Amino acid sequence: MPKPRLYVIQVMGGQEEHTKALVLKLLADVASDCYTPAYECARKVGGVWRRVSRTLFPGYVFVETSDPAGLRDRLGEIPAFARLLGASDESFLALTDDEVAWLNAFANVETHVVEMSEGVIEGDRILVTKGPLKGHEGLIRKVDRHKRLAELEIGMFGREKRVRIGLEIVRKRSE
Repeated sequence: MPKPRLYVIQVMGGQEEHTKALVLKLLADVASDCYTPAYECARKVGGVWRRVSRTLFPGYVFVETSDPAGLRDRLGEIPAFARLLGASDESFLALTDDEVAWLNAFANVETHVVEMSEGVIEGDRILVTKGPLKGHEGLIRKVDRHKRLAELEIGMFGREKRVRIGLEIVRKRSE
């Protein structure tokens, strides 16, 4: 039996958790694990800042399987739109080792959540002091200080993808 690899299922936006639960319930024999990566960010609720989780890749569910053809055939049993990403009906795109390494480096391996980072702005540079973005400041393309988010550009699903991750700028130092 081949080693299980990580594949991606495209779903309707907002239906990630529902589809994940259906895959785990109905397709447990072909899917050894199924999850939706998330990121932690700060949101103002009732005048108070709270940490909440948001979907890291909206419209996608990650599934670990050693039988992608069997998974594709069985996805029809799910009463929702779900399509295994691939180059054609016969070839399926597993996540590359680099993509899996990125997910494992940034997200908590058990919860699959990218925790919020903290940093400071020094002149025109961002210096991340705590969290998964520490040491990876070069990936940051844009920072929204009001929403406390950093936008990164990463290679995922065989193309460049922009993702958001929580980043709190605790202070700004001018030089």
